[in-house]
Amino acid sequence: MHPARDVPLRRLRLRRPTDSLTDRLWVLRRRWRTLLRLSVATSGAYFIATNLLDHQQAFFAPIAAVIVLIVGAGKRGRILLELVLGVAVGVLMGELLVLGIGRGAWQMALVVVLTVVTATLLGLKGMALNQAATSSVLLAGVLPAVGAGNPAITRFLDAFVGGVMGLAMILLIPRNPVRDIDREVQRVLSRLADILERLAQAMRTVDVNLADAQLAIARDMQPQVEVMTSTAANVTEIARMSPVRWRQRQHVQTYVATVRDLDNAVRDARVLARKTSTLLRRGEPVPVRMEEALGGLARAFRIFADDLSEQDDFEEARKGLVKAARLATSALTETMTINSATIAAQVRSLAADLLYASGYTRDEVDRRLDFD
Repeated sequence: MHPARDVPLRRLRLRRPTDSLTDRLWVLRRRWRTLLRLSVATSGAYFIATNLLDHQQAFFAPIAAVIVLIVGAGKRGRILLELVLGVAVGVLMGELLVLGIGRGAWQMALVVVLTVVTATLLGLKGMALNQAATSSVLLAGVLPAVGAGNPAITRFLDAFVGGVMGLAMILLIPRNPVRDIDREVQRVLSRLADILERLAQAMRTVDVNLADAQLAIARDMQPQVEVMTSTAANVTEIARMSPVRWRQRQHVQTYVATVRDLDNAVRDARVLARKTSTLLRRGEPVPVRMEEALGGLARAFRIFADDLSEQDDFEEARKGLVKAARLATSALTETMTINSATIAAQVRSLAADLLYASGYTRDEVDRRLDFD
C-alpha cells in the first residue's frame, strides 16, 4: 500500500465500527490520554465539590469535566474557555429560573429559551451555546437535595469547578503538538510529491488521463489543507499554554510557519496539473527535460519533509528546489507555447513556496530563482 494512502485509511478505522478485538484494542491504546484525563478530572472535580466545598449532589462537577474533555477535545483555547462558561451559565440560569417559576413542562420550555437568549447575548455560540442549553435542561429536571443550600450557587460552582478541572487536564496532559502538526503537514507534502511524480510520468508517457487524475487529486486536497490549518492553530496554543510542551514551541513554530506556503503550493499544483493536462490533450510538444524538472521538484519536496521533521537546515532541499526551477526554465525552447511556459512558471512558483517555507525572505527567493 502506498504510504500517502495508508495514513488516511488508518485514520478512517477510528471512525468506523471495528471488526475484531485486535482493532478495538488498537483504538483503546490510542485513547490512553483521554482515559487518564477523564479519570483524574472527574474524580478531582467531585472531590473538590464534595469535600472542599461541602456540596451535596455534586454530580455537575464531574459532568462538566466530561463535557469539556469530550466535546472540547482538540479545540482552541478560546473555544474551551467558552465551553466552560457555557456549561456554568446554563447551570446558573436554569437554576435561577427554576427557583422563580418552579418545575414542569412549560417551565422547561421557558428555561431553555431564556438560557439560550442569555447565552447568545453573552456572545456564546456553537458548542458553548449547545452546552448552556443542555445544562439548563438537566437543571430544570433534577430536584436539589433538601438542605443543600442555595442550589443556584452550589450547582454553578460545581459546573465551574468541573469545567476548570477538564481544562486543567488538557493543559497538564496534552497531546504531542509536534506529532499532530507533523502528521498533517507530512500528508500534504507527500500528496504534493506524489502529484509531481505522476505529472512527470504523464509527460513522459503522454498520458492525458494520468494528468487529469492528478488534477482531480489536487482539487480534492482542500479539506486536507483546512485540517492542517486548524491543527496549526490548535498546536500553537497547546505549545504556548501547556507547561509540559513549552520546550516544543520552537519546533511547533517551524511547522506552523510553513502552513500558508503549503496552502499556496497546493493551489500552484492545481494550476500545474491543469496546464499539463491541457498541453497533453492538445498534442503540444512536451519540453525536453521538463519531466525531469518535475521529478527533481518532487524529490526536493520529500527532502524538505524529512528536514522539517528532523529540524535540519533545509540546505539540501533548497538546492533541489532551485535546480528544478532552473531546469524547468531551461527546458523551454523556441517552440514554447502558453501552456509549456505556464508549466515552467508553476515549477518556479512551487519551488518558491517551499523556499519561503524553509525560512527564505522574498529577496532571498528572488535572488536564488531570478537568473538569466
